[in-house]
Amino acid sequence: MTGSGEGGVLDRNQALELVRKHVDSESLRRHMYSVEAAMRAYARKYGEDEELFGVTGLVHDFDYEKRPDEHPLPGAEILREHGFPEALVHAVLAHNPDRTGVQPQTLLDRTLRACDEVTGLITAAALVRPSRSVLDLEAKSVMKKFKDRAFAAGVDREEVESSVRELGVDLKEHIQFVIEAMRGIAGELGLEGDGPRPA
Repeated sequence: MTGSGEGGVLDRNQALELVRKHVDSESLRRHMYSVEAAMRAYARKYGEDEELFGVTGLVHDFDYEKRPDEHPLPGAEILREHGFPEALVHAVLAHNPDRTGVQPQTLLDRTLRACDEVTGLITAAALVRPSRSVLDLEAKSVMKKFKDRAFAAGVDREEVESSVRELGVDLKEHIQFVIEAMRGIAGELGLEGDGPRPA
């Protein structure tokens, strides 16, 4: 779909081509699909451009596998070369402000930062359940894991908390919201497991 976003072209198929070209890791692809789902859900909640939010989530880490020490700077340049909207490029740069110096300014920027790390925590929490599923996972369980610093130690708790504050949402409610967004693509994420399907 071609969308808006300050004059750039928004095409999910083009975004998927970039992801497939640059990302071999299935777990990294699934992370980006998770962030896309959460971003689309927040766009609907806030009445924002769902395609802009979704495609931003989909491409935000596409350069990480090949150039982790420079991410997301190379990706931002590739996105510009392909004509993606500057609002999207800014959000990609702002999700790693320590490297880029670009601070989150817009709702798009803040939503991407808030959805990024937390999807990793949710995925890890789902995979240690007997069902290995996100379909029967609730925020309460993830909050317990969040407090256990040894669990999914790569997830930056401080970044999760600060980004959620920047977005102006409650952490537990945010986690539940993202879980529900991820449930919608559980099969694509490998998180359907054998658990009960929600009513």
